[in-house]
Amino acid sequence: MSETLKYVLFDGSYHQKLMPLTLTRPVSDLRVGIFKIHQKWSNFLKSDVSIRTKQYLAKKFNSFNEEAQIGISASLLPNQDLCDVIKDIKENTIVMKNGKVLVISPLPEDNSEMESKLSKYKLIQYVGEIDIIERPMDIFLLNGLETQKDLEFINKKNLKKSEYGIGNLLIGDNIYIEDGAKINGSTLNSNDGPIFIHKSSEIMEGSNIRGPFVLMEESIVKMGSKIYGPTTVGPHCKVGGELSNVVFQGFSNKAHDGFIGNSVIGHWCNFGADSNTSNLKNNYGIVKSWDYFSNEFESTETKYCGLIIGDHSKCGINTMFNTGSVVGSFVNIFDSGFPPKFVPSFSWGGKSGFETYKFDKAIEVAKIVMNRRGVELDDQTINIYKHFFK
Repeated sequence: MSETLKYVLFDGSYHQKLMPLTLTRPVSDLRVGIFKIHQKWSNFLKSDVSIRTKQYLAKKFNSFNEEAQIGISASLLPNQDLCDVIKDIKENTIVMKNGKVLVISPLPEDNSEMESKLSKYKLIQYVGEIDIIERPMDIFLLNGLETQKDLEFINKKNLKKSEYGIGNLLIGDNIYIEDGAKINGSTLNSNDGPIFIHKSSEIMEGSNIRGPFVLMEESIVKMGSKIYGPTTVGPHCKVGGELSNVVFQGFSNKAHDGFIGNSVIGHWCNFGADSNTSNLKNNYGIVKSWDYFSNEFESTETKYCGLIIGDHSKCGINTMFNTGSVVGSFVNIFDSGFPPKFVPSFSWGGKSGFETYKFDKAIEVAKIVMNRRGVELDDQTINIYKHFFK
């Protein structure tokens, strides 16, 4: 095969399985640990990677629909053994594991003849271990492991443990703070997992943090916060109160008291004061959660599952989310108390009922929210929102 490989991460059926998080983006644009999935593959392969996603996302995310030398399932998380197999793969081959397609060589052009071409490929079974994001809750379940793996690709020369603030207590030897971060009067404990703090982030006084923990660029931990790992706070977020095993994708606020546990928070979300999630059933049973692929409630295969919430969704003060709640994109919950366990996108209301959130009004609010962070809501993105509104 050619030395210059064209790697393409393809969404496949996982795009629907990972909704509502993927309503607005490809699978490989999801963050788990420190990096997004496409960044992880680029790190491991030491190469640029392209993506192949749904048609309504294609223009914004530069979807590559031509034939590519190597296709990789976008929900698959990289490791070195997988990368070695990929680099040695022969043509007209599909690598599988437990009935799941992992790698295709070459990846055919995305057209009506694709299935026919793939049917002639040789199937080989991968015998190594894999980690794969098959459901939204896999993001918080795998967050600790991925944080540890991602740290291997952080430039340790830019890290230090002094001159970022005063009055701090650092416990353990697994704390990585970039030069420029601001931390004062806080406790950071890395005995249970690593802690990574980006150079442009801030941890305010009185915060207590246990690793694994990641704080990305321009994000702030508010005063007196209690955070248990494995938690990732993506870029441009404000968080406070109590968090336990939560992944914030980015640009979202949970700045006040209240508890969120075992949850994944999309982009541009906002939580009113004293909002809470239940992450464990009263009977300690396995949690069921709404599944966009089967269109019904399915087992999450875990006892701990809080909230999965899509982009641009918000809740008012004292909102209480049941165990295993799923909230779509552009949802506005303004009643206190318990909303339904599944709230579809573009819904407006609360426990007394919901109506459709008018599209123009939703976009108007989104523009205001994004402009506050210096981000313009462009026409390409509006067209994506319009697609799943319809």
